[in-house]
Amino acid sequence: AAFAAAIASAAAFSAPGPLTLRASAKEVTGVAKVAAAGAAILAAGPAFAGDVDAGEKVFNANCAACHAGGQNSVVPDHTLEKAAIEKFLTGGFNEKAVITQVTNGKNAMPAFGGRLSDDDIANVASFVISKSEEGWE
Repeated sequence: AAFAAAIASAAAFSAPGPLTLRASAKEVTGVAKVAAAGAAILAAGPAFAGDVDAGEKVFNANCAACHAGGQNSVVPDHTLEKAAIEKFLTGGFNEKAVITQVTNGKNAMPAFGGRLSDDDIANVASFVISKSEEGWE
């Protein structure tokens, strides 16, 4: 349907005259399979701005002292569990809010902006959101 709409839309900007679209059933089926595969990939899981694996390394080297296993050794109810992030983190449960918190710090948490690169901060934010989604071990 989307393909036909795109063709019809394109036809509106074409030179006058009849437009005939000819595609075999095999070609249409092939396009549908490609579209379905693309949708399956997109639905498979969240896309992260940063590199989750690299973020784990940054987390272990810089954050685990206070946040091992997604906990918080300084303010115990402000964990990195999804529900706590949704409740306490300014901006809610998303990478952008984690990036802001890590960069600027807040209350007992020190700022890591200037100590970590922007890429490292984005990577650790992706790791935190990923682990919070799947559950810390």
